[in-house]
Amino acid sequence: MSQRILLGTLKVDPHLAEFVNTQLLPELELTESDFWAGFELIVEQFTPRNTALLAVRDKLQRQIDEWHTSHSAKSFDTIAYRQFLRDIGYLVEEGDDFSINTENVDPEIAALAGPQLVVPVKNARFALNAANARWGSLFDAIYGSDVIGEEDGSERAQGYNPLRGQKVIAFAKNFLDQVCPLIDASHEQAWAYRVINGQLLVEMDQGVTMLADSGQLCGYRGEANAPESLLMINNGLHIEILIDRDSEIGSTDPAGVKDINLEAALTTIQDCEDSVAAVDAEDKVEVYRNWLGLMRGDLAESFAKQGSQLTRTLNPDREFRDLSDGTLTLPGRSLLLIRNVGHLMRNSAILDNNDEEIYEGILDAIVTSSIASIDIRKTNKLRNSRTGSIYIVKPKMHGPAEVQFTCDMFTAVEKLLGLNTDTLKIGIMDEERRTSVNLKECIRAARSRVAFINTGFLDRTGDEIHTSMHAGVMVPKAEMKSTSWITAYEDRNVDIGLACGLQGRAQIGKGMWAMPDLMAKMLNEKIAHPMSGANTAWVPSPTAAVLHAMHYHYVNVFDRQLELTQRSTAKLEDILTLPVLVEPSAMSADSVQLELDNNCQSILGYVVRWVDQGIGCSKVPDIHNIELMEDRATLRISSQHIANWLLHNICTPNQVRETLERMAKIVDQQNFQEPFYLAMAPNFENSIAFQAACDLIFDGVNQPNGYTEPRLHARRREFKAAQESSAV
Repeated sequence: MSQRILLGTLKVDPHLAEFVNTQLLPELELTESDFWAGFELIVEQFTPRNTALLAVRDKLQRQIDEWHTSHSAKSFDTIAYRQFLRDIGYLVEEGDDFSINTENVDPEIAALAGPQLVVPVKNARFALNAANARWGSLFDAIYGSDVIGEEDGSERAQGYNPLRGQKVIAFAKNFLDQVCPLIDASHEQAWAYRVINGQLLVEMDQGVTMLADSGQLCGYRGEANAPESLLMINNGLHIEILIDRDSEIGSTDPAGVKDINLEAALTTIQDCEDSVAAVDAEDKVEVYRNWLGLMRGDLAESFAKQGSQLTRTLNPDREFRDLSDGTLTLPGRSLLLIRNVGHLMRNSAILDNNDEEIYEGILDAIVTSSIASIDIRKTNKLRNSRTGSIYIVKPKMHGPAEVQFTCDMFTAVEKLLGLNTDTLKIGIMDEERRTSVNLKECIRAARSRVAFINTGFLDRTGDEIHTSMHAGVMVPKAEMKSTSWITAYEDRNVDIGLACGLQGRAQIGKGMWAMPDLMAKMLNEKIAHPMSGANTAWVPSPTAAVLHAMHYHYVNVFDRQLELTQRSTAKLEDILTLPVLVEPSAMSADSVQLELDNNCQSILGYVVRWVDQGIGCSKVPDIHNIELMEDRATLRISSQHIANWLLHNICTPNQVRETLERMAKIVDQQNFQEPFYLAMAPNFENSIAFQAACDLIFDGVNQPNGYTEPRLHARRREFKAAQESSAV
């Protein structure tokens, strides 16, 4: 490693020092000395509190482990368990009702409902694709996915298949009939659209008709009598009908419709956390540099596609003629949020005055906020927030004290950067058990900053398993979603969010659709998220964002939220119902082995890319070769699940080791065509990735809250060091 640079008492890796001093600070109204002095002060102020909060986590976990161990011979007493959690401070006293008072929240978060993308900001191309996914082609999303079947000559061919195209157009016009209906007619019958005196007139063989709700038309492009596109609105989301009779597709349609664009990913989380492998200063700078490019508006990425060299940049805003012959400008990009890392990990990018690595959450808070402040100062090429806010999603917080810590740290960062109080908004990930059971008080701690609460089933399940590790044998992973705690958890997140006044001020979100190639299944099932009262839910791709946007046209989420306020709040005691098997001995040997096979294959398929290639999120084929979108959350639940079964002797270490070795061969075969892939078999002892998987399982009980980061980071750094050594 190059010689560190001393900035005050901080010893900064030269990669990070160069980035901050030469690329970031010239964009800010801060001198190098003032910035680093402020940085040092925040590190000194918040490091002891961070350490103390982690010590509380460990103490509570020890106490819970001891309680379960000492009560193992008795039937589970839910009342005694809840009282115990109150006695040790795990459950806090719930205060009076209140409503949040967050201000200056962009409408994409406060007033609209629609899909949310999550993307690794370390990958510039993915980051740009996601930022540009505010608008997307419905025709392309349907044509290129399994939403339309491939029978009867409707295959997804290399070129354009007219038969498939006609089915796509019919599907899309049926969608229009549902969300922008005409009076006594179908859009399929249209052979011309015109804007006359601010009204949409639709010509058909039978005559002329209009929109059932004339207020849905809000603009157009081209000439009113022969528009190039029509802009309509439904449930706050825009729909653009593109018309070109000379185009390949438009020439086949009586009205010349060549495409329908949907406003899709209203918001995008640019992720520094679970979908990113960033273990040192070099990695962190890669993350920060892309975030800087997004905030400045000049991020660009060139790549080869089908023999051509393409360059991707951020889309401009979109302009239309309004119905008074003025200009209507709409955002061309998603509103961007940034997800920082949690409180647990330290990073070698900076050493403090004790030569200890500083907490990565503190590093992220300062650097990502500094970058985003460019947008607040309006010195960038393309604006992100129109209201002057910075949105930081904060994961893996345990209870209100940790939320308060984050808010206090944000106040210190605002002071350093000269920002108004509460400029930094917080997104609370409700993905840890101690946050779930204390959600109202977590929101209270951030009542002037909270812009987002979101459930995360996989991390939440991982924490559920670890917290109750000694309580008994966990149900098989596939059965988790049918347990009582998960239903109560998902419902309670909405119930408490609404009770705390988030409607109209903040997002209430739901988790990821993890099967990016199964869009027909998503279209059928994910409507459950807006029906649950969530005004956003995560999707894995721009295509999925377009298709999921349809659900927010079918469901008026804000009306649905008003309906849900009439139901009883999901019960705390249901959330505290442990997902343990009543009769674990009833499981067959075959079912145990099948569970191990699935979990081990999943772990290895993800870890081998993380450790060997630094890929934090990707489509990983499962044991049935169905590609699933995997990140660290999926790894946490799988590794903790096996650790639990090992602890309770459902399987043996030798059985798990044999399963890992057998599954490693399958993962190798699934990846043999990958150009940078390193096989794990047969030299398992020399595969750092394989050893990382073993670490996560065999030492899973001892990992803090079951997190995978400590072991992954150590093994990734080991791999990088080995690569550097071999290159010398």
